[in-house]
Amino acid sequence: MYARFAKPLLFRLDAEHAHHLTMQGAAVAGQIPGLTGLIAGQLRPHPVLSQTLWGRAYSSPLGLAAGLDKNAEAVPLFTALGFGFVEVGTVTPRSQPGNPQPRVFRLPEDGALINRMGFNNGGTGRLAARLRGQRHAPVWVNIGKNRDTPNDEAARDYLDGVRALYRLADGFVVNVSSPNTPGLRSLQAAGELSRLVGAVLTEVEVLRPGLPVLVKLSPDMEARDFAASVEAVADLGVAGLVISNTTLGREGLNSRHHAEAGGLSGRPLGARSTALVADAYRLSAGRLPIVGVGGVFTAQDAYAKILAGASLVELYTSLVYQGPGLPRRINAGLVELLRRDGFGHVSEAVGAGVENS
Repeated sequence: MYARFAKPLLFRLDAEHAHHLTMQGAAVAGQIPGLTGLIAGQLRPHPVLSQTLWGRAYSSPLGLAAGLDKNAEAVPLFTALGFGFVEVGTVTPRSQPGNPQPRVFRLPEDGALINRMGFNNGGTGRLAARLRGQRHAPVWVNIGKNRDTPNDEAARDYLDGVRALYRLADGFVVNVSSPNTPGLRSLQAAGELSRLVGAVLTEVEVLRPGLPVLVKLSPDMEARDFAASVEAVADLGVAGLVISNTTLGREGLNSRHHAEAGGLSGRPLGARSTALVADAYRLSAGRLPIVGVGGVFTAQDAYAKILAGASLVELYTSLVYQGPGLPRRINAGLVELLRRDGFGHVSEAVGAGVENS
């Protein structure tokens, strides 16, 4: 139904307008009594996909990446679609409008999107109010800094995010890798990152010990810098890594929008992000859970990241192109791929491609 009816209508609209319309519909659906519980029951993933990480059950390794539901508008519905977890945000302490429009572009020939949203969101207060509602899977919160906060004061914003949301989040993702906030990526340098993440970890340990804190890294770092950042946060004791954010690269694109400024997501990022997952898996000797993000359109795409060392996998762009039935299809495909290769459980496949290479 999505491919035949909803998608053609939505794709006639500006990409951001279509996004807002979709979010409004998803939010309304999530408020219909009993609906999301019924959907969640019907789309419950096969037990072979379930894992326990950081003391929480994840019914599937497949999650929804940050950026789609910035303000937690549709958590009841999104957590019912077969995702093992959902990441909301990026949220900043104070609301901000983001960059001027237009700022989202479809690249259908490339299976991609370019966005330069710039952390547009309603702030932590608005997010907190919505996170008090129903959910059918763990919900992580992706936190960032306000655009007008200098980098040397950035830790204040991240700590404000933690203090506002630690009771409601099932995990935090520290976002220092968006290309759409000026100067943000400089916080990925090992020294800066250690100071920032160390402060966040200390605050979480005081407020809610055991709550996982992950760090999201860029795909555009030089290999030496990437290794230094991975090793720095691993030494600090982060719960895991999210690899990766959008890219500024534009190689091999065919769409008329290929030169638009912003972060590129979707199929063109797939191979690069999978390779970085494997690099991080090797660097951490398989001891640090990794969330693989970028170019996940099929079960095979997700499986490639799992074999490369990802315990969990996220998608976003493919949902725009393929619709809400995608999580169910990927979950079913993962079960078949695991059976084909003789794995009794998804955890057995994590890093198997790296170990055998």
